[in-house]
Amino acid sequence: MNGSGTAPAAPTPAPRAAYRRLSVEERRTQLIAAALTLFAHRAPEDVSLDDVAAAARVSRPLVYRYFPGGKPQLYEAALRSAADDLQLCFAEPPTGPLSERLAAALDRYLGFVDEHDAGFSALLQGGSVAETSRTGAIVDGVRRAAAGHILAHLAVGSPGPRLRMMVRTWIAAVEAASLIWLDEDKLLPAAEMRDRLVDHFVALLVATAASDGQAAAVTRAALELEAADGPVGRLARGVAGVVADSGHLLEPATAAEEDGPRGDDQAGGKDEAAAGSS
Repeated sequence: MNGSGTAPAAPTPAPRAAYRRLSVEERRTQLIAAALTLFAHRAPEDVSLDDVAAAARVSRPLVYRYFPGGKPQLYEAALRSAADDLQLCFAEPPTGPLSERLAAALDRYLGFVDEHDAGFSALLQGGSVAETSRTGAIVDGVRRAAAGHILAHLAVGSPGPRLRMMVRTWIAAVEAASLIWLDEDKLLPAAEMRDRLVDHFVALLVATAASDGQAAAVTRAALELEAADGPVGRLARGVAGVVADSGHLLEPATAAEEDGPRGDDQAGGKDEAAAGSS
């Protein structure tokens, strides 16, 4: 009773948040996101459906309702989602110096690697109990898409075998370097990793251009857009300093050497360049 002789009014209950039932696609997206979060820090074989259910705050039967194939099906769906994000890393507007475009793509790629850590290692190294021929095809699809983006940045409509090999070799090197980076607890800053990988690309491209006419034409066009104070200018000066005392390497080759395989390769490359520009 209060002073007026009446009972105090009962406290007004706090309004309850309205429950919204998720659509099928929303629930599926939620479960995949929960799985990706777990796979980012643990190998797939160390993640159970109970773990995914707990992370998504749902029941195990609900996970099975959306993924009746169990963990292999959920892993494949999560892998496809991650693959879509990885492919977007190399999508960059075709403007400006090539080194800047590569650096921007690598910043996104290394950011993905850093965020997904153990999951990225499991993705590329394979060997998971959840791995299937389809998951392997998804990973290969990411590599092919990345190669396609890089060749597009080189403005090559019909790349010859040497240029394709060079780009695929670089992508393999990026993967290997990323795994080593993770294995060594990211001792190098991400920015330094990016710069080293850009340098590696330029070095591979120039080396390929030495024996392939198509690669030589692409390289010349790319170098024209680079600034002297940019990463490629610094790399060129650094290389020049290293080989400055090896002038004998620039002496004219003998007739026998000029008629060797590298001369044949160069001629073949010119034919490829002509075919690509026709």
